[in-house]
Amino acid sequence: MGALRTGARAFLLLLLGCLPSRRGPFRLVSGREEIKSHSRSAPQPMSPSDFLDKLMGRTSGYDARIRPNFKGPPVNVTCNIFINSFGSVTETTMDYRVNVFLRQQWNDPRLAYREYPDDSLDLDPSMLDSIWKPDLFFANEKGANFHEVTTDNKLLRIFKNGNVLYSIRLTLILSCPMDLKNFPMDIQTCTMQLESFGYTMNDLIFEWLEEQEAVQVAEGLTLPQFILRDEKDLGYCTKYYNTGKFTCIEVKFHLERQMGYYLIQMYIPSLLIVILSWVSFWINMDAAPARVGLGITTVLTMTTQSAGSRASLPKVSYVKAIDIWMAVCLLFVFAALLEYAAVNFVSRQHKEFMRLRRRQRRQRMEEELIRESRLYFRGYGLGHCLQAKEGAGEGPGIYSPPPPSALLREGETLHKRYVDRAKRIDTISRAVFPFTFLVFNIFYWVVYKVLRSEDIHPVP
Repeated sequence: MGALRTGARAFLLLLLGCLPSRRGPFRLVSGREEIKSHSRSAPQPMSPSDFLDKLMGRTSGYDARIRPNFKGPPVNVTCNIFINSFGSVTETTMDYRVNVFLRQQWNDPRLAYREYPDDSLDLDPSMLDSIWKPDLFFANEKGANFHEVTTDNKLLRIFKNGNVLYSIRLTLILSCPMDLKNFPMDIQTCTMQLESFGYTMNDLIFEWLEEQEAVQVAEGLTLPQFILRDEKDLGYCTKYYNTGKFTCIEVKFHLERQMGYYLIQMYIPSLLIVILSWVSFWINMDAAPARVGLGITTVLTMTTQSAGSRASLPKVSYVKAIDIWMAVCLLFVFAALLEYAAVNFVSRQHKEFMRLRRRQRRQRMEEELIRESRLYFRGYGLGHCLQAKEGAGEGPGIYSPPPPSALLREGETLHKRYVDRAKRIDTISRAVFPFTFLVFNIFYWVVYKVLRSEDIHPVP
C-alpha cells in the first residue's frame, strides 16, 4: 500500500510539472507564426538603386543600342521647344542666335514599371547613357553649344507607362537666308529644322506637340531690331537622300524689322543734307566760292553716308530699298551742284555774245580793207580801171563801226537779259527741287511700306 501511494504522488507531481512546460512552447510557436504572417502581408519597398538596376541595369536585359519596338512600328517622338532668348540677327552672315529648351518625349515599353510607387521618376543626367535616345539634329545649324554650369542642363524623366521625357538646354546659331530687297522695311522668315540623322521614317518619326504648346516664348522677350510675331508656322520638311527618307519638322519665325535706328542714322541725316543743298538757290550767283563749296560738301557728305549704309550689309546683286533712297538723295545733291553750273554759265553768256559781236565786226572791217586794197591795185596806172573803181565806189560804202556808247548800251542790255535768265533758273529750282523730292518721298514710302509689305506678307 505504501509503495502504491508513493507511486501515485510521483505520478501527480509529474503531471503538475508537465502542464506549464506544455503551455509555454505552444504560446511561443503561435507568436512566431503571427509575425511571419504579418511580414508576408506587408512586404518592405524596394530601394531606388535596386529598382533602377532592375529596370535598366546590366541584369535587366535593357539594351540602349536597340530602339523601342525593334522590327516593329516606328517610334513617334513628340517635340516642343521653349525659346529662352532670341539673340542677334546678322545680315552679313545671314544667321540668327537662339537659346532654347528642347524637349522630346517618346514611349519605351521596356521602361514601364509597377514595382515603384511614384508615377514618375526624375533621374540624374548621367542615366542618359543607359537608355535609347532619338538622334535628333538641327539641319540648318551653323554652330551650337551645350550648357554645363553649374551642372549639365539636362532633364530625364521616366513615367510609369514607359513614356520618357528628355529636355536639354542649347544655344544655337542657325542659318537664315534673307531677302533684303525691302531693307530696312523688310520682314524676314527664319526657320528651325529638326531632323533625324540615322533613322529613316521606318524607324523614327518626329511630330510637334499640340499647336498651342509646340513653340513657347519666354515672357517679355524682346529683340534689338526686330519684333517676333506671334504667329509661327509649324510644318514638316521630310528629307529625301540616297540613303533613305528621313523625318524632319520645322518652325518658321517671322521677324519684322524696326526701322527706328535707320531713320535716325540714315534717312533723317540724308534728308537734311538734301535740304541743305537747296540753300545754294538763295545765295547770290556771284558768290561762286560759297555755292561751289556748299555743293561739293553736300555731295561728299552724301557719298560718305551712302557708303556707311552699305557697310553692315552683304554684297548682294539686287537693289535694296536703302540703296534707292541713297542714290536718289545723291542725285538731288549732285543736281543742285549742276544747277549752279548752269546758272553761272547762263549769267556769263552776255560776255560770250559781246565777244562774238566784236569778232564779227572785226571780220567785217577786215573784209572791207581787203576789198579796198584789191580795187586800188587793179586801178593803178589804168584809166578804165579808175572808172571801174569809181563805178565800184557807187556800191555799198565802207563799213563804219558803231559808236562806243551804242556798244555799251547793247552790252548792258545783253548782260541784264542773261542775268535775268540765270535768276529765273534759281527761282524755278527753288520750287521744282522740293516738289520733285516730295513726290519721290510719297512714291517711295507708299511702295515700300504699304504695297511691297502686303505683297510679301499678306495680312490674314
